[in-house]
Amino acid sequence: MSRISYRDALREALREALLSDPRVFLMGEDVGRYGGTYAVSKGLLAEFGPERIRDTPLSELGFTGAGIGAALGGMRPIVEVMTVNFSLLALDQIVNTAALYRHMSGGQFSVPIVIRMATGAGRQVAAQHSHSFEGWYAGIPGLKVVAPATVEDARGMLAPALADPDPVLIFEHAALYNMEGELPDAVADAGGIDIHSARIRREGKDVAIITYGGSLHKALQAAQTLAAEGIAAEVLDLRTLRPLDDATVMASVAKCHRAVIVDEGWRSVSLASEIMARIVEQVFYALDAPIARVCAAEVPIPYAKHMEDAALPQAGRIVDAVRQMMS
Repeated sequence: MSRISYRDALREALREALLSDPRVFLMGEDVGRYGGTYAVSKGLLAEFGPERIRDTPLSELGFTGAGIGAALGGMRPIVEVMTVNFSLLALDQIVNTAALYRHMSGGQFSVPIVIRMATGAGRQVAAQHSHSFEGWYAGIPGLKVVAPATVEDARGMLAPALADPDPVLIFEHAALYNMEGELPDAVADAGGIDIHSARIRREGKDVAIITYGGSLHKALQAAQTLAAEGIAAEVLDLRTLRPLDDATVMASVAKCHRAVIVDEGWRSVSLASEIMARIVEQVFYALDAPIARVCAAEVPIPYAKHMEDAALPQAGRIVDAVRQMMS
């Protein structure tokens, strides 16, 4: 067991991938000489050279398309998009090309590309850089969408993503890069973990708090507060947003008989909405109370710190939602 930051766990995963497979290369804006916008790729250019660590022009449409072409040609590209809002400039490549090639070719071609991007708010970077669009991408057949919320997942999700024949999008919450945590030796040694299953991060019996990414740690904080009040909250980390692990979600809800969904995306037409619908479809009669959602306010995320905090899901809002449900 070693202590490591989320950022360093991601870098270790990249380095291991580059060492283990000559087909792997990293490309994106500022990933080389600058060391990455969030310093994730710092030092990799010196170790692997400009053929493996490729700085690109400021054209997400262009370099994402180049990555797709490389994947079709047998390479294993890792494309870094600086922030999730910039991925909209590559939306046609991701949604109309990468996601569809296996289907439209009748299985003759696959696009084994990994696209990493920073997501989420909470850092005062204002409305244009504070989006949580992972729920959008989770609605696209042909893509796999994962959201590592721990250093273990940050370290272990890349290897199985690269091994997958289909495009995998990895959403790294930007507020987590400085977070430190314990990395089990088994994960570091094996270099990979399961990317198809949700995971219970805290056992409970009274209410299931379902979340992912940057909101996981707020949910755990809320569960600790609720425990002092005699409420045993179970915290479920979705980890993979497409395909959703329905079995683990439904088992948790059926056990606890209540559910609160925490999603940093906007409430309307959200990932939280989809999870709520699936719970109603599959385990409605296990519920003892209506499902609650704690989501971002329906506004562009403000710059001012106090307004940004008010717009986002916070531990206090999660606690209030559970208290109201239990009463």
